[in-house]
Amino acid sequence: MFWEALGSVVLGLALSWAAAHRLDDRLPARRVVLGAGTLGALFGALVTHAALGPGNTPGTLVGAVAVAAVVLSLLLRPRPSSRRDRMGRSAATPT
Repeated sequence: MFWEALGSVVLGLALSWAAAHRLDDRLPARRVVLGAGTLGALFGALVTHAALGPGNTPGTLVGAVAVAAVVLSLLLRPRPSSRRDRMGRSAATPT
């Protein structure tokens, strides 16, 4: 279990670093992204290990990366669109 946890932390850190590097304009501060990805991967490894049981390290690591990706996706902000859309055209107003 120790090696699965360590591997999931490394994979979560790598995934969150890649996300912070690639999507820096749509994510919060880098510290938040790195922490959320790492903790998400560790939690994912714990849940996946509990579901699959011991001896299934590749499956545990896949589950860890999947949960880390979901946690990081929750941090994404929408991409700003045109100025007209940002300045207040309501969805309820017919065009």
